[in-house]
Amino acid sequence: MNIAADIVVGLVALLHLYFLVLEMVLWDKPAGLKAFGQTLEQARASKVLAANQGLYNGFLAAGLIWGLWSGAGGASIKIFFLSCVLVAGVYGAATASRKILFVQALPAAIGLALVAFSMRAVT
Repeated sequence: MNIAADIVVGLVALLHLYFLVLEMVLWDKPAGLKAFGQTLEQARASKVLAANQGLYNGFLAAGLIWGLWSGAGGASIKIFFLSCVLVAGVYGAATASRKILFVQALPAAIGLALVAFSMRAVT
């Protein structure tokens, strides 16, 4: 079960690295415009805010990678950062787009359940 948990945590980290690239690099490019359903004018007006948001997504990815890098001792790190991702996903779904619930919050919730289950299996 530990391998499944680490795979999901790794996928959530990769997803947040992708968000970082979308928000910091591609925000006003065709891929970013399409991903967020914006016009070029909207993207240009919000580019600084998007870059800031992308940076936070990078911190979430870094924390998850840190948890993975820490091996068995990293379970609490994974739980903390997955919880942050879950809260951000639920908030984003409530305030921006319901799609965020499935793209961000659901993978984090699955990861949390798997990490928690792995911790119980060890003790």
